[in-house]
Amino acid sequence: MDPLVAEPSALTNDEIRRYSRHLIMPNVGVDGQGRLKAAKVLVVGTGGLGSPVLMYLAAAGVGTIGVVDYDTVDESNLHRQVIHGTSDIGKSKTQSAAETMADINPHVEVVVHDTLLTSDNAMEIIAPYDLVIDGTDNFPTRYLVNDACVLLGKPNVYGSIFRFDGQLAVFWAEQGPCYRCMFPEPPPPGMVPSCAEGGVFGVLPATVGAGQATEAIKLLVGIGDPLVGRMQIYDALEARWQTIKVNKDPECPVCGKNPTVTQLIDYEEFCGIPANDHEADGRDGFSEFEISATEYAEHRDEYRLIDVRDPHEFAINRIPGAELMPLGELHRHLSELDSAEQIVLQCKSGMRSMQAVELLQGAGFKKVKSMAGGINAYARDVDPSIPTY
Repeated sequence: MDPLVAEPSALTNDEIRRYSRHLIMPNVGVDGQGRLKAAKVLVVGTGGLGSPVLMYLAAAGVGTIGVVDYDTVDESNLHRQVIHGTSDIGKSKTQSAAETMADINPHVEVVVHDTLLTSDNAMEIIAPYDLVIDGTDNFPTRYLVNDACVLLGKPNVYGSIFRFDGQLAVFWAEQGPCYRCMFPEPPPPGMVPSCAEGGVFGVLPATVGAGQATEAIKLLVGIGDPLVGRMQIYDALEARWQTIKVNKDPECPVCGKNPTVTQLIDYEEFCGIPANDHEADGRDGFSEFEISATEYAEHRDEYRLIDVRDPHEFAINRIPGAELMPLGELHRHLSELDSAEQIVLQCKSGMRSMQAVELLQGAGFKKVKSMAGGINAYARDVDPSIPTY
């Protein structure tokens, strides 16, 4: 495959010294390193995947690196988002990332996009870059990045992580399939837990993110066999990589023969979920099937509290009086519940408990509500002695 960057930039003496281990490799050499210097790469997300991607791109000498994120550094990020440190808590992630990258390599230019990537700004933000690396953690932004890359003719270096599993691929409609060819429709809302709900093995992003950086550098320099038309699936527990073939779908709605998606759409509506990985515990209003943590606390004697988290989460923290009935086993406990009782269902952040409400309603229970924001909201608003996670 031809290099994505056509014309290499000249290297300074300082850069020759810095990149000497690249320059003595015939596959890279002065020409390849010059292409890296001339390259412009956009990384969407400065979290678990974005952290190793950004640090390795900076170290490799990619000349212009754009970073897109709207979030701030939180303590819960630090076990995996290694571009940030304890002193960065509360700081914008783009600022924190830019400072780390400047320390790694002052020769690269970091362009900060401290904003949420949306259908309104994605085309303008992505257009100047040679390729995009998707380090996002939610389906609306993944579909947004894919569709924008297809419409702009850009390669999309994709990665995703969940618990102990990772995925890695290059989606490039001009050379092979796009993300929609493999995943035409998003999963039903609530079907796939977020990392905030399901967790992620702290070192897993390093493995997948390093793979994304590798694929990006291969494309920019024009070496090796990029993962176009293939996806690698990684199982950290088994230390096993599996490669599967991904075919281009001629009926794909965005890159097929007769595309129906010719401009960016509302991706939150398309996926039925928000374009973030945040927990919904800071809202002002609640649905008729929800109750706030403070209202529950004020009338706790009137309710039976059922915790639908898993046992290992129940061991982390619990609300006094809560009974453990994990969501996956809740159907087996129906005979233990009285439909005449007022029942409050509670999880970590309110997502699984809403699923539990639907399950119980389907079984004929009428007096059931979900605790909005879950135990984290209870700890914040009612009992700060309860640890959050």
